[in-house]
Amino acid sequence: MNFENIPEYVNWEDEIPVIQYKALTDTGCVEHGFSTRFGGVSQGIYKSMNLSYTRGDDKGAVDENFRRFCDRLHMDWQKIVSTDQTHTANVRIVTEADEGHGISRPKSFFDIDGQVTDVPGLPLITYHADCVPLFFVDPVKKAIGLTHSGWRGTAARIGRNTVETMQKAYGSRPEDIIAVIGPSVCQNCYEVSEDVARAFMEGFRISDRLVYAKGGGKYQLNLWEANRQIMVDAGIKPEHITVTAWCTACHPDLLWSHRKSGSDRGSLAAFLMLK
Repeated sequence: MNFENIPEYVNWEDEIPVIQYKALTDTGCVEHGFSTRFGGVSQGIYKSMNLSYTRGDDKGAVDENFRRFCDRLHMDWQKIVSTDQTHTANVRIVTEADEGHGISRPKSFFDIDGQVTDVPGLPLITYHADCVPLFFVDPVKKAIGLTHSGWRGTAARIGRNTVETMQKAYGSRPEDIIAVIGPSVCQNCYEVSEDVARAFMEGFRISDRLVYAKGGGKYQLNLWEANRQIMVDAGIKPEHITVTAWCTACHPDLLWSHRKSGSDRGSLAAFLMLK
């Protein structure tokens, strides 16, 4: 398949489909991917590629799902460093000492929604079922960041925190960073209450593209646009930002969506690793 000039691609005929991004592949320094519902061994409500240990699925099945997906991406699944997502804006610097955190060994840190590293061969992951995955790659300093950004994290600008952590830890320049806003809930599917909408009406550039009222105290919020604004304000060049076309809630047959399935579901995951 020729992916030239296609910013976001997935071959649904693959045994293990992976959503990937030309901008990240073209850096030449990372392996990356975003999972779908297909290619795993989980059964029942988790069928088949569930990548969460916390939803009630069989641990052995989840282990096998991680092994299969990581083999597809040339990663060692037992070295994965997992977040402990609680909708914070906290970002952690990850080192070799964190290998396997939350996957092949118990968690030792908590309340972390973003991770950065400059260690080759150390896979970072975040978990998703509507919230936004943010990928950051600095091909100059050879550093990466991967962040989970729900509405609370977005309002608190976790994307900016990720960039600033990469600057302080690795000397990254924002203008060198290549960024991706990955598969998540789109504006048409993301209805929020007035208090959530107002959290974005203060401090963001407001337009119908970001938030609009639909009546009855309800609004439609665009987390993709909010995170794009955050990235630009952090110094990332607009032309270095790729925004997904895949909405999890529009495609619940292909991707896990909390809005569509509630708690009876599996989980998607974003993966990023320096070669």
